[in-house]
Amino acid sequence: MDEIAKRQSEILDHPPRITPLDADIVTEAQKQTVLELWQAIGIPPKDELPEFFATMLRHPPLMVAQAAYATQLLKSELTPRHRQLAICRIGWLCQAPFEWSQHLKNGKALAGVTDADAERLTIGSDAEGWDEEARLIVRAVEEMYGNAMISDDTWAELEGFLNDKQLLELPLLVGYYQSVAYLQNSLRCRLMPGSEGLYAR
Repeated sequence: MDEIAKRQSEILDHPPRITPLDADIVTEAQKQTVLELWQAIGIPPKDELPEFFATMLRHPPLMVAQAAYATQLLKSELTPRHRQLAICRIGWLCQAPFEWSQHLKNGKALAGVTDADAERLTIGSDAEGWDEEARLIVRAVEEMYGNAMISDDTWAELEGFLNDKQLLELPLLVGYYQSVAYLQNSLRCRLMPGSEGLYAR
């Protein structure tokens, strides 16, 4: 069994640890919270409530606060491409099947992430073919994951194309989606229909 299969089995070959809320008892206000998050991402409204959101609605105040923070980050000063590259890289480093596959899909649909980018994201900042800005975004994610901070050299290079607002957002974005990966993996969130999890490219 390859490493991806082992990881997906560890997370996905078990039932969710918390049962998602039944769609029949989700309130209109709760649905609106999810809708606003989708709008921030750029995803068209869906009739079906994804299991992750239905699970988070077991704790409505936390869901509302989390969705508000995510919505702010997804309306950020960072470009959509830089944002999705950062999210996908941290999702891959955390080996998070749900986060990786959903944000790779979103990145391809909404932020110009390519199949070649997807393959490079599984390798990292040393992969061949990155443009320099993308390489630096990916390197910054790796440094935060490995050492809980961006190095002086990488920060100096990021200052060449990111403004102060973007520099403030990048660590918060990566930290937020690292926490989401922890949550989704620990909950054993099942994949959306048609998703390949960590096999997605």
